[in-house]
Amino acid sequence: MKFLMTSLVGIGFVTLAGAAQAGEVSVARGEQVAITAGCNDCHTAGYPESGGKLDPAAALKGTALGWQGPWGTTYPANLRLLAKEKGSEDAFLEYAKTFQAKPPMPFFNVHAMDDSDIRSLYQYIVSLGDVGEAVPDYVPPGQEPKTPYIVIAPPIMPKG
Repeated sequence: MKFLMTSLVGIGFVTLAGAAQAGEVSVARGEQVAITAGCNDCHTAGYPESGGKLDPAAALKGTALGWQGPWGTTYPANLRLLAKEKGSEDAFLEYAKTFQAKPPMPFFNVHAMDDSDIRSLYQYIVSLGDVGEAVPDYVPPGQEPKTPYIVIAPPIMPKG
């Protein structure tokens, strides 16, 4: 299955009633960060299609829906597995502040996050329980993925 997308537009933000305060480190704050920072948009199967209804069993387990562009085909990581592999809040924070990723993952936005938000995100991810399975491996340019994927094409400029 192949989809064509020429641009990514519109990230919605949600205000949660009784939400945790900025600077607080907590599971509740981590859940709020995952929603408002858009983590679920890609890393939670079915989240965008549900209109933002979060299935805790699927939350942040990554998906097998690839994103293909000039860089190859990438997959939204299983953040539960990543948090388990890092093994501690401090190690997760260090990773979040330094990792690099291929498009469309905006790693630079994660680097800019407040430490307390990253720590809260880690606590939330760990609280979700079962880590699930790894997502498919990166597929280099020119190779056909074995899973469904969305093509992100460069913009086409008008003639003249």
